[in-house]
Amino acid sequence: MSQNFLSMYAKSFNWAGFFLPKKIYLSSSDLYDFCRTLDDIADQDTTLEIKKDNFKKYKDDFNNKNLTNPTIKKIYSLINNFKIPRSVILDLFDGIESDLKENIRLNSNKELLVYSYRVAGTVGLMMAKILNVKSRNSFKSAMDLGIAMQLTNISRDVVEDGKRNRMYINPDFETIKKTLELANKFYESSFKSIKEIPFRSRFAIIVARRVYREIGNKILSKKNMENYKNSGKIYVSNFSKVYQTFLSIFDLINLLFLKAEEDKRNEEHDIIIEEINLNERI
Repeated sequence: MSQNFLSMYAKSFNWAGFFLPKKIYLSSSDLYDFCRTLDDIADQDTTLEIKKDNFKKYKDDFNNKNLTNPTIKKIYSLINNFKIPRSVILDLFDGIESDLKENIRLNSNKELLVYSYRVAGTVGLMMAKILNVKSRNSFKSAMDLGIAMQLTNISRDVVEDGKRNRMYINPDFETIKKTLELANKFYESSFKSIKEIPFRSRFAIIVARRVYREIGNKILSKKNMENYKNSGKIYVSNFSKVYQTFLSIFDLINLLFLKAEEDKRNEEHDIIIEEINLNERI
């Protein structure tokens, strides 16, 4: 197959995707192509009006089921094959649309959680469908993992986002640290329910969780804002990916002896529910 968005832009996800069954990997790649195309509309280097126009055209293509658009064709194939709720995809559109402003500032923990659900928790729910997850608890955990990864992204990109007039969190190291502590709570709540993912896909999700969480650990190792700013884009090296993959083997074994538990992030879920009816999505 030709090189796709998954391999070009998402090195951490592509690394973990290596351990997925081929059909699941290809479907995951199609999902990523759709999500990345949508995300790039908000991040492209052009005027806000052009971004809004491109976003409207793309959302119209989705709503009108324009299958001549390759990524729209892919997402509708996933909707049909895996029964992905349209409401979840529309939540993702809402999240991207919220980035189409001259200045962005999230002013509360609720706004941060709702935004993280919309742009990433939704992707976790869609991936859970592709992975053939059945348990409601596992759907919650898939959403949690997406939120954890988004909080990690936000913590990593404070300087870059600031240059785009986007302030999802305050640009100081104490706030970054608190955001990563929240992310870690979501990473923790996602773990035991991985046991309920079909075995052939389980290891890939464990690897993705470990590798992405390591980004947060590398951020925390900077200790202060000056070191953080001087580090540039923080990423996980290939050596670290290999090491985290090795540690994931022990996670996989550990899961065999653990019982799946009820999701622990009910407080945060209740905050999101004030804005979005998660019961209709899960």
